[in-house]
Amino acid sequence: MNQKGAERVLALFADVRLTPTQRRIAHTLVQHAGAAAWLSAAEVADLAGVSQPSVTRFAMALGHDGYPALRQRLREAATGGPAEAPGRQSTEVQHAVRQEMANLERLADDLDDADRLTAVGALLAGSRPLPVVGLRAAAPLAAYFGFFAAKVLPDVRVLDSGGTLLTDRLEQARAAGATAMLAIVLPRYPREALDALAEARALGLRTVVITDSPVSPAAEPAEVALTARVGAGLVFDLHTAPMTLAMVLLQAICDAVPDQAQRRLEEFESSAARRQVFVP
Repeated sequence: MNQKGAERVLALFADVRLTPTQRRIAHTLVQHAGAAAWLSAAEVADLAGVSQPSVTRFAMALGHDGYPALRQRLREAATGGPAEAPGRQSTEVQHAVRQEMANLERLADDLDDADRLTAVGALLAGSRPLPVVGLRAAAPLAAYFGFFAAKVLPDVRVLDSGGTLLTDRLEQARAAGATAMLAIVLPRYPREALDALAEARALGLRTVVITDSPVSPAAEPAEVALTARVGAGLVFDLHTAPMTLAMVLLQAICDAVPDQAQRRLEEFESSAARRQVFVP
């Protein structure tokens, strides 16, 4: 199949949230687009290295009754259909990157309420300490936020592991004076992260969550939900927009306590220079 035909197949999966296994199937269908439209579900499963029921569930996730209906769509894509405008043809990877650009554009549009962002920044800046929860896929993002937040806030506690110790650490933060908590909850929405939100509310903490959608299961239990779409164009999620939102929120925290932020940053720079932390 030519490049345009492969792009038509790829378009069948655009903006559909898929599991990692389902993304492997989608990737296989794109890579073997010319042949896959005439293969059985078992043959597609063999190519993708998954089970046949996984292929059926994949078809249903796309809104079809089963794989035969999806195969018909694949055949239509293989034999024709509206082509993209000249100069816009793209590979699968380029398409995923462009989707991330669109996610950032959407985030920029959603950040038009400066007063709301200012209020959230002040809420988190006023918490001593500030617990930051991020489990599983969100753990690196929580660590990234926490690394920089600790440069301007005196006590930032990144909670990136679940279990009973998570509740212990939330209780300890509350006892130490915490008044608010930031949680980053991204697909596939760990149950323990949702439990942590409920526990925080029970402890009297005001809760702010960064998640991917207003209908995310993390949005409802949070006092404030800030959303940024997650990219689903590759085998694993792209978190470009949520990371940008996290740093925008950190900017709001700095704006809420400008003198403190400046003083702490200057203290860090003096310490780093004395210890020769960075190469000149």
